[in-house]
Amino acid sequence: MKIALAGNPNSGKTTLFNDLTGSSQYVGNWPGVTVEKKEGKLKKHKDVIIQDLPGIYSLSPYSMEEVISRRYLVNEKPDAIINIIDGTNIERNLYLTTQLLELGLPMVVAVNMMDLVEKNGDHIDMNALEKMLGCHVMPISALKGKGSREVAELAISIANKKVLNRPELYEGPLLSTIKSIESELSNVDQRMKRWFAVKVFERDEKVINELNLSSLLAKYEKNIKKIEDDEDDDAESIITTTRYEYISNIVNDCVTRKSSSQASLSDKIDKIVTNRILALPIFAVIMTLMFKATIDIGGIAQGWVEETLFGEWIMPFVEGLLKSLGVNSWITDLVVNGIISTCGFVLTFLPLILILFLFISILEDSGYMARVAFIMDRIFRKFGLSGKSFIPILIGAGCGVPAIMGTRTIENEKDRRMTIMLATFIPCSAKLEIITIITAAFFKEMWWIAPAMYFLGMAIIILSGIALKKTRAFAGEVAPFVMELPAYHVPQVKTVLLRVWDRAKEYVIKAGTIIFTFAVILWFLSNHTWSLQYIDGESAEIAHSMLRSIGEFIAPLFKPLGFGNWQGGVAVLVAEGAKELAPAIVDTLAGKAGITSLFTPMAAFSFMTLNLFDPPCTAAMGAIMREMGDRKWGVFAILYQVVLGYAISFVFYNMGSWLFYGASFGLTQIISIVIIFFAIYMVVRPAPKAKTSAAATLEV
Repeated sequence: MKIALAGNPNSGKTTLFNDLTGSSQYVGNWPGVTVEKKEGKLKKHKDVIIQDLPGIYSLSPYSMEEVISRRYLVNEKPDAIINIIDGTNIERNLYLTTQLLELGLPMVVAVNMMDLVEKNGDHIDMNALEKMLGCHVMPISALKGKGSREVAELAISIANKKVLNRPELYEGPLLSTIKSIESELSNVDQRMKRWFAVKVFERDEKVINELNLSSLLAKYEKNIKKIEDDEDDDAESIITTTRYEYISNIVNDCVTRKSSSQASLSDKIDKIVTNRILALPIFAVIMTLMFKATIDIGGIAQGWVEETLFGEWIMPFVEGLLKSLGVNSWITDLVVNGIISTCGFVLTFLPLILILFLFISILEDSGYMARVAFIMDRIFRKFGLSGKSFIPILIGAGCGVPAIMGTRTIENEKDRRMTIMLATFIPCSAKLEIITIITAAFFKEMWWIAPAMYFLGMAIIILSGIALKKTRAFAGEVAPFVMELPAYHVPQVKTVLLRVWDRAKEYVIKAGTIIFTFAVILWFLSNHTWSLQYIDGESAEIAHSMLRSIGEFIAPLFKPLGFGNWQGGVAVLVAEGAKELAPAIVDTLAGKAGITSLFTPMAAFSFMTLNLFDPPCTAAMGAIMREMGDRKWGVFAILYQVVLGYAISFVFYNMGSWLFYGASFGLTQIISIVIIFFAIYMVVRPAPKAKTSAAATLEV
């Protein structure tokens, strides 16, 4: 049995999903698309699958989430639907409910956040609401786990019932036309005839083309056009207006609000955190404290994992065990110094990742991150960018791949492609490792460098966006950004821990698959000559290894950036496979001398910035190629990142060496100044004339 969870974003749908499934949930992709799909087995019901649909406002085909949700509901026909609605914002949420009712599938409406409704002094008459909607209605509080089990059990009990008691929303000529269209629909599920008839009336292209209903639409086109003329509106807007009129009647009959002009706690907080002057400084302080705490607290655990767990326990134990078993020396070297050393080094950063995502999950679950998106929209829009671009960028702090996939919510193709190009400039969890090792080795007293890298990434995104928006390829109208802000609440421990667990699991799986593969390849290249002769990794003969030869071949490319040694070249090359490997390979190749023997402070900073802004890992580059939708656009995006990353690193190293370390002024400084002035020109030059839409709409 399959039960689908459907609801608006921020309605508490994911919280309910986590409460119903616990640790039995699993993540995949929807068929044919790369958008994340969550499923899980209902606790104490191994035969019941809970399907968490993407958060949507309607079943209209205007975003990938809406298309996915309605395709699943219409084609897969789950046994029941649990429609989660936010009781504190019932008007907005019931719009989706009216559409779901027309699907004719067994449905329970779960009115969530009832604790907040009661706290506000409001009252919702559940019996009256149930009667007007024609389906079962239950009050719940997903955050506190109240009613979650009961609503799931109710959904199971009604799943096999075919009784339909759908309310009638329409009247007059509109109802007559819809019923006439209904009567001629023969190749659709009987329960869904009303939904399909409404879609034909609205001239929904996807439905009409998929079911070949063009002739049916043509037959009723005159009727539809007459209703449009009478109402002085288009067909889709007429349906929308009718839905909201019905919802208005429901609210008037079922909802009693406490008459009070007193602002809610969320409103009071928002007056400060979304204030035009204070919003950005507050965000900067929060992010700075978050990254400082991540590095300070995580650094202690990281040191223990690296030095004690792997350095003193695991590696010596495995090496001793293999030697006692008489295993060949090269196999022992591969396992200990190749696989365990490299994968182990990557895993030493797991405490940092756990702590970082713990903080991010707390900020997300509290409702603050939704405010950040609104704050950034105000900044982005001043420079001709859309606030919709910030959501994928925010996701990019975890991993570039889902960030790139997240651009699917951006309808404007130009804005979407530009966001794909820029989203990976925000440091991801893998780049955090590079930031950490460089900061710890060269800038111990300058703790602020780590959070500064995130703000540098944001600055580069904004400046690049301005420059790209002033080119013909990306010029155009800014996409509107409408968002609904959830009320602030104390984060649920269970939800936060599940999110952290998901991230940690992804990180460990990556270390055990991609990193493992690269570790074996790197060990082979560093311990064999081109004639495939085995070399002891600790011997001086490593000078003849394949890895060193490759490094020496590409090293001249990075000499202008301050690290023309073969180790630096190899680290950059390897990082294109997986950014996590850059610190590991540098640590391995530096040996006992340490990383400070390979780089000067400015060269280390240059190495760090190059890895932050050049193309991301192989997986993310593959996502860029797919999501751009055209090979030429994909190549252009990656080349843009190559050039930009190299130019930023070049300028930082050469200007920094001259200004702070007494290097003589020469050709490289002149080139750096030329690059700086060219960048300034690209940002400040006149923009092509383009209409811009209104700023983001804030709905609380």
